[in-house]
Formats: sequence, C-alpha cells, structure tokens
Amino acid sequence: MIVPSPYDESLARIPTRSHTLSVLGSKTRYWEYGDPAAPTTILMVHGFRGDHHGLEPVVAQLSGFRIISPDLPGFGESEPLHGLRHDIAGYSRWLRDFLAALAPTGRVVILGHSFGSIVAAAALADGLPADDVVLVNPIASPALSGPRGILTRLAVFYYWAAARLPERLGFALLRNRVIVRVMSVTMAKTQDRELRRWIHDQHDRYFSAFADRRVVLEAFTASVSSDVSEFASKIPERTLLIAAEKDDITPVAAQHRLQKLFPDAALHVIPNVGHLIHYEMPVNAADELRGFLSEARPA
Repeated sequence: MIVPSPYDESLARIPTRSHTLSVLGSKTRYWEYGDPAAPTTILMVHGFRGDHHGLEPVVAQLSGFRIISPDLPGFGESEPLHGLRHDIAGYSRWLRDFLAALAPTGRVVILGHSFGSIVAAAALADGLPADDVVLVNPIASPALSGPRGILTRLAVFYYWAAARLPERLGFALLRNRVIVRVMSVTMAKTQDRELRRWIHDQHDRYFSAFADRRVVLEAFTASVSSDVSEFASKIPERTLLIAAEKDDITPVAAQHRLQKLFPDAALHVIPNVGHLIHYEMPVNAADELRGFLSEARPA
C-alpha cells in the first residue's frame, strides 16, 4: 500500500513533464517542473541511491521557477554511464554534458543534495556554468569521520559483502528491505509518526531503483571517498549551504569549516532535523533558497 505524501497537494499545483536526453551515449531521464519560460532554472542533483522523487517535496514549495530534476545515471529510470565509472569524475562529466545539452537560458542555479552536493561541486570546479549554487545536507567532510562513523564503516562492510557474493545474492543483499528500513529509521529524526511512515515508504519504493550492482558499488565508493571540501575553493559562484543540526553524516562544525573554504558562501543550519531535510523540512529549505535567490546580486 502506497503511503500518501504530505506534499502531494502542493506538488499537484506545479506542471510536470518528463523527458529523455541522450548524454555521453546513454539515456538520462529527467523531470521538468513549473513554467518552461521562467527566468530562473534550478537544476537539482539528488543523493546516493535516490532518484528525482526524493527532491519533489522541495520542488512542491518552489512555484515560479523552472526546475530540472534528472535521475543520476544508473539510478531511477536513467541508464548507466557508457564507458565511464559511476564515480565523482564520471558523474561530474555527465552533469556538465547534461547541462550543455539542456542549454537553459536565463539565470541558472545548481542545487545538490547529499551525494549530489559532491557531484555538483566537482562539476562546478571543473567549469559547470552557474549563476548561483545551493547545497542541501552538503557532505562537508569524509563520511567515515562523521558523528556516526561506525555506522558508515558498517555500511562499507555491507557494500563490500555485496560486491563479493555471487551476482544474484549480492544484488538481493543490496535490495534487502530490512536493511533499507534500518537505514531509513537511522536517518529519520522527525517524531511525527505519519511523516516517518511516509519516509520509510519512500525509501522502500525508490532506494533500490538502481540498474545493477556495479553502479551502486562504484557510487558508494565515491560517496565515502570524496567530499565538497575538495572542490569548494574552486567554486567562485555565490553559494548557499543548507545544513542540519542533527546530521549523522556531517557534523555542524564541519559545515562551518566548509563555508570558509568557499570564496563566497552563506551557511544556514536548520534545527531538529538530520540528513533528510528534503523529506522532513522541505518548506524550510525552499524558504532559504527563495530568500537567497531574491537577495540583491553584486553589480
């Protein structure tokens, strides 16, 4: 039984269209929300093992923009990369080529969530054109050093085991519903029972929507081997970091250190939420984004 989204009503007010674009020899599926003629385009990059659905609660709060939300190659409905690894370099190249093929006009905003913050930062450091940058739950330091580094080490063992088992067994382990639920319970901080129920349903439905074992293992290795701090100094664009007080992956102190590495970055920490800002506090995230974009830009 599908659990209804608390954000469905708001999302239903925003026109939605799905498209397919050939990028680097593989098909990328993406969703376009809002007015295609809007003066500002927001390109959203989702996190590890997710797809475009995860950022829809934020999209639902952002009328007045054109929003582009692709499934990362190998996840959701997008094909895996052809001839490239699903690592930061591969995804960075894909994102740059995707935006070039999309060729948006007007103001372009790049938004990355979690693993998507690393992908976006790497692409921006490599020349991805943008006017503004927004990183939600940015990975500010190596995941193994986070407040729950022991859980990350358990995750490393989990993916290591999935890689070494026979293909069928490894694939089944990666999609094991009990393990997916444990991950979901660990990340959710809200005390709202219905919201928690919906979050768990979202993870059950979309957290295992990946093409094959290789894609997941390559992307996971990338997610724990890199972080935004490696690229921050090479991103001159005006940047907003939206962090979480109770994020188990990146502590708030690391977010403050990350802010100082950017040439021009502001940091906003949302209280009483963890690594699921996009599910638990999308209204707050959207408010911060709108405020940031409405600020007078330097002449």
